[in-house]
Amino acid sequence: MAGLFEAQASRPLADRMRPARLEDVVGQDHLLAPEAPVGRMLEQRRIASMVLWGPPGCGKTTLARLMADKVDLAFEPLSAVFSGVADLRKVFERARERRSMGQGTLLFIDEVHRFNRAQQDGFLPYVEDGTVVLIGATTENPSFELNAALLSRCQVFVLRRLDDAALEGLLVRSEQTEGRELPLDESGRTAVKAMADGDGRFLLNLVEELFRLPAEPILDSSGVAATVQRRAPVYDKNKEEHYNLISALHKSLRGSDVDAALYWLARMLAGGEDPAYILRRLTRFASEDIGMADPQALPHALACWDAYDRIGSPEGDLNIAQCAVYLATAPKSNAAYKAFSAAGRAARTTGSLAPPAHILNAPTRLMKDLGYGSGYAYDHDAEDGFSGQNYFPDAMERQRFYAPVERGFERDIAKRLTYWDKLRARRQPGGSS
Repeated sequence: MAGLFEAQASRPLADRMRPARLEDVVGQDHLLAPEAPVGRMLEQRRIASMVLWGPPGCGKTTLARLMADKVDLAFEPLSAVFSGVADLRKVFERARERRSMGQGTLLFIDEVHRFNRAQQDGFLPYVEDGTVVLIGATTENPSFELNAALLSRCQVFVLRRLDDAALEGLLVRSEQTEGRELPLDESGRTAVKAMADGDGRFLLNLVEELFRLPAEPILDSSGVAATVQRRAPVYDKNKEEHYNLISALHKSLRGSDVDAALYWLARMLAGGEDPAYILRRLTRFASEDIGMADPQALPHALACWDAYDRIGSPEGDLNIAQCAVYLATAPKSNAAYKAFSAAGRAARTTGSLAPPAHILNAPTRLMKDLGYGSGYAYDHDAEDGFSGQNYFPDAMERQRFYAPVERGFERDIAKRLTYWDKLRARRQPGGSS
C-alpha cells in the first residue's frame, strides 16, 4: 500500500526529468562523448575512482548513478553532510559481501569535501584493494579541500555549468514532459535561462512554477522577473569563486580593459564580497601594476577608499567603481614591484654588509675617529644637486634594480636616471669632467 500511495504522490519536475540514460545528460559532452575521457572508459565497460568537480545543478549525482548502471556496479550513495564513519563501515561491509559474489560497488559521496582528512584517509584501503570504486562530488576546488593521498588515487573531472544550449534543451524536454508549451515569449525564455545561471536543477524548479501559471498572458522578460525569483549568484567569499573573481578583476585592470573590470567588480559586489577587501586589492594594484607610471594612482585609490568609508553601500559603491576606472585607464608599470623584488633578493644574498662609512652619522668622538661621515658630500651643495657618491656597501657592486618603462610619468623618470648615470660616471674617480 505504501508503494501505491508513493506512486500516486506528485513528484517534482526535476525528479521526473532525471535522465535515465547517459545520452540524456546535457552540457557535459567534453567528458561523456565517445572520444572523451569518461566516454572512453564507459565504452570499455570500466570505471576508475574519480572526483567530479562542478557547480551546483550540473548533474554530478545523476552522472554517477548512470555510470554505475552502465558498468553493472551496485550504487551506494552517501552524503558527507549527513553520514559518518558508521555509515561508511556499513557500505564497506555490503561491498565486501557483493565482491565475494562477483559484483562490484560504486560508492558515491556527495559533498565529499565535507569529510575531514581522517575520514578521507579511511576510504583509501577500500579504494586501493578494489572493494569500492569511489566517485566523490564536490563544488569546491579539490586541490584545497581533499587529501593529497586521496587525490593521487582518483582522477579529477571538471563538470561545466550548463550553457545556453543545454538550458534550452532542458526547457524543450520539460515542455515535452508536460505536454504543453511554457507561457513565455522569446525574451521570457532568455530571461529564465539567465536567472538559472547555469544551474539545471534551479531551472527546472523555475519551470515548474511557470507551468502552474495560466496559459495567458505570455510572459516577456519583465513578466518573468515579476513572477519568479532570480537565482542568487554562485559566490562564496571564502572559497574558490572568491579567488577566481578577484583574479579576473586584477587581470582586467592590468590589461586596461575598463569594461571587463567594471563587470567583475559588479559581480563581486552582487555576490556580497566585503568592499574593504576589494579596496585593499585596488590599493595594492595602484603600486604593483601602475606605480610611478602614474604617481596619482595610489592617492586616488586611498581617496576612493576614504570616500567609501564615509558614505558606505550602496551609494559608496560608485567610489569603488571610480577607483577601478582610474586604475584600468592609467598607464601601467610594474617596474617598482620588480625593483623591490630584485632588491629583496640582493638583500637576502648579501647578508649583513655595513653601509659605507661616509654616509654614517657620527654623533660621538669615537665614531668620528673611526671615519664615520668622513668624505660625505652634501648633495644640495653639489653642482646640479647631485654628488654622484656611492651609497651601496663598499663590498658590493653597484646594481640596477629599478628600470622605469617608457609609459606615463616613468618616461620622465627614465630620462632623469639616464642623466644622473652620466653625472655619476663623470664624478667618480677617473671620470671625465
